[in-house]
Amino acid sequence: MGLHTQELRKTAQSLIAPGKGILAMDESNGTCNKRFKAVGIPAAEEYRQAYRQLIVTTPNLSNYIGGTILYDETLRQSTQDGVPFLKFIAEAGMIPGIKVDTGAKDLAGHPGEKVTEGLDGLRDRIAEYYQMGARFAKWRAVITIGEGIPSRACLEANAHGLARYAALCQEGGLMPIVEPEVLINGDHTLERCAQVTDETLHRLFNQLYTQDVAFDQMVLKPSMVIAGQDCPQQSSVDAVAEATINCLLKNVPATVAGVAFLSGGQSAEQAAAHLNAMNKQFGKQCPWRVTFSYARAIQQPALEYWGGDSSRVAEAQQRLLHRAKCNSAASQGEYSSQMEQEKAAVLA
Repeated sequence: MGLHTQELRKTAQSLIAPGKGILAMDESNGTCNKRFKAVGIPAAEEYRQAYRQLIVTTPNLSNYIGGTILYDETLRQSTQDGVPFLKFIAEAGMIPGIKVDTGAKDLAGHPGEKVTEGLDGLRDRIAEYYQMGARFAKWRAVITIGEGIPSRACLEANAHGLARYAALCQEGGLMPIVEPEVLINGDHTLERCAQVTDETLHRLFNQLYTQDVAFDQMVLKPSMVIAGQDCPQQSSVDAVAEATINCLLKNVPATVAGVAFLSGGQSAEQAAAHLNAMNKQFGKQCPWRVTFSYARAIQQPALEYWGGDSSRVAEAQQRLLHRAKCNSAASQGEYSSQMEQEKAAVLA
């Protein structure tokens, strides 16, 4: 038994308790600024602080969200009243977490492929984050499907990085979210995505096993098995749900604490519909909870409505809460498109 075993298990279970998921709000400053620019918000720290405050102070968010993934800048920020975000999140009944990788960089000798960096000095950063009050972490690996890729080199390098990160986290008391994202970019078919996701997860769990990562003290954050966004044959909601669950059942050990999907560029409604179908049709076959860890698929409607205008905060928070509620329902197989229509009528 590791030093933090009980705490790590408890964190994992609280994060994805029934009806709850994880809110990703860990966009790097560059990514956050890019999203701001797209809706006409200035790329400045004061706006990033205001936006993150809008998210974490949303009333009743903890009814649907077990934890929030933060970025280093956000972790050190406070509300306008001077309450540190970390403290505010914990007191609101959610667990604060932190993105610890330093980004996907070009993989040497493999054009078009990435490897995630950030292992150097990670043990010390984990110790600092734990001391500050974070209780889980996230590391994202990126797998691109294309002509002749992903290569074995890319899959192995990313699986190894994720496994070493997860081991360091468990040693230091942060419950690791392990995120191997097979990108939706491209014109590949659902079948090709299934094949790549299968190989990605197979190699990942081999490495996690090799590095002695405790499966019951980690959460997997995979992408769904879905056709590339430029593929002319887009699959039905049921086909995506079935292909995804089949792939997980084949590769993910039953002892893993939970599975929390990324939305990966899907629309908010699509991400909810796919998650709902998985739980409705296959929930009883799955040995782990299947829920969400979405960023854009929860945040986007709120971000677009807010647009940097302080007079629109309360209404933007309603939009955020609505998306969290829809995904909470989807994580229990209880979501319907009717939920979208009802809310549209209220917000009109």
